[in-house]
Amino acid sequence: MNAVSGALQRLLEWVTIVLMVVLTIIVLVAVLYRLAGNSLSWYDEIASVLLAWITYYGAALAALKRRHIGFDGVLLALAPPLRAAAIIVGEVLVIGFFLLLAWAGLEILAVLQGDTLVSLTWVPVQVTQSVIPIGAGLFIIAQLLSLPFYWRATMRGVSLEHGDTHGETEGR
Repeated sequence: MNAVSGALQRLLEWVTIVLMVVLTIIVLVAVLYRLAGNSLSWYDEIASVLLAWITYYGAALAALKRRHIGFDGVLLALAPPLRAAAIIVGEVLVIGFFLLLAWAGLEILAVLQGDTLVSLTWVPVQVTQSVIPIGAGLFIIAQLLSLPFYWRATMRGVSLEHGDTHGETEGR
């Protein structure tokens, strides 16, 4: 499982980096065009799509590393049996939400069939919106791959947000 997790991490890192570089280049080119008195008709539409893609793939990477928004201070304050139950409930809710998001994303793709971007009519909207079910699926996979590590650390009282054992930093 560590090999799969590591491979997914490298893939998500590279995808996110490439998307960020492409977005940066597009923004710089758009600025240069505007300084020259012209503008790119497709810039706003493509930049917003790239930003959405960075968000979805970056969120999956954060989930794999368990670096997304969390409240482990509250979780670690619970007694171990309650902590275990809270972890299970939390995981079920998160995975359930992303299953719902993936399903809704697939429904959206069906509705958008045949539509294209306004500024680049050769780009199907389905391509740009495919990030919704793909990103949701990647997030679920990332949660499941990181769950054993998260479970062990949290049950030992280790904060993944702060990198300490609960209570070590109290009183400092």
